Amino acid sequence: MYVETYVLLTMTRKLTIVIDDQVYNGLHAVIGRGNIGKFLENLARPFVVSAGLAAAYAEMASDSSREAAADDWVESLAEDASDASW
Repeated sequence: MYVETYVLLTMTRKLTIVIDDQVYNGLHAVIGRGNIGKFLENLARPFVVSAGLAAAYAEMASDSSREAAADDWVESLAEDASDASW
């Protein structure tokens, strides 16, 4: 199996946002100080970074145990379909 390897050089930027006091307090209570930036980044990433999808597929494909489980699942679907009476 051929898997492309991506090397991503990332730069971190500081962003100032304005949010409601209740949201701010909730983020601190639930996510914790120091983790809010990463939480918001992970939340926004699927909506704004399209190249991440290819990298995510490459990362999943490199996980051999996950790929084996996926193959087993696909094979069981094929077996179920062969048992169906059409």
